[in-house]
Amino acid sequence: MRVFVTGATGALGRYLVPGLIAAGHEVTATTRTPAKVAQLREAGAEPVVLDGLDREAVIAAVQAASPEVIVHEMTALADMRSLRNMDRVFAATNELRTTGTDNLLAAAERAGTRRVIAQSAERMNERSGGPVKTEEDPLDARPVASAARTVAAIKHVEQTVPRVAPEGIVLRYGGFYGPGTSDFLVQAVRKRQLPVIGAGTGIWSFIEITDAAAATVAAVGRGAPGVYNITDSDPAPVAEWLPYLAKVAGAKPPLRVPVWLGRLLAGEFVVVQMTSARGTSNEKARKVLGWEPRYASWREGFRAWVSG
Repeated sequence: MRVFVTGATGALGRYLVPGLIAAGHEVTATTRTPAKVAQLREAGAEPVVLDGLDREAVIAAVQAASPEVIVHEMTALADMRSLRNMDRVFAATNELRTTGTDNLLAAAERAGTRRVIAQSAERMNERSGGPVKTEEDPLDARPVASAARTVAAIKHVEQTVPRVAPEGIVLRYGGFYGPGTSDFLVQAVRKRQLPVIGAGTGIWSFIEITDAAAATVAAVGRGAPGVYNITDSDPAPVAEWLPYLAKVAGAKPPLRVPVWLGRLLAGEFVVVQMTSARGTSNEKARKVLGWEPRYASWREGFRAWVSG
């Protein structure tokens, strides 16, 4: 099929574009940076320099490509080392998830593109109830104040894409790790700058970056409209996965700090993620998309990532 990928030179796009080409699709891929055009061309895609917030330019580019599928992977996350103010770090990404999403949906309608696949994130689950959530469970109704706009932007994607596009799909990715992404996490662990806060009871769900790309390729040709959790099969508390990452990275065990000190050092959002976050189930994506993560657990994935 003809596939139009936005944000094609980001962490996920670098693996998604070659995956789509290998699957036999004809890919038009966008970047905001002219210097990255050659990278896209070498991967086998037709490159387009595009600002996702320029509505008329987005509509013109999509109409010119006449895609059967649009994949929205636009983000602007240059520095993830501090999440004290989530909304400040995600400000540009939130605009791409709201205005940028609306621009792509308008372009899809003009071009007659039925299937639109958009990126979301699973870190915003409701924090009450059981430790693992499905797509049927609500997002956090009372987010931390510093993350309120980020949660609102994610809700916009998840509510708008399936409603507006005839075949609107939202992929709710777990925490990315793997080649070329989240290297700051390993660096912080090795420097003992990432402590376990409180009892470390927050549940996290991860996804290795090439597994995330493979799930996205699967969604191009399969799946009913709706939201899909794209995570591995092993949600785990911080107190379990963080010491393990330190071990495979050859670092000392992470420090442990009380909640009040964690709040002072890292802010409320990080404390919540460390102490009361909920993980996600990937059962729907595995069943409906016919996708299986190569790394079913972060245990194998972390080892391969760090040793690679």
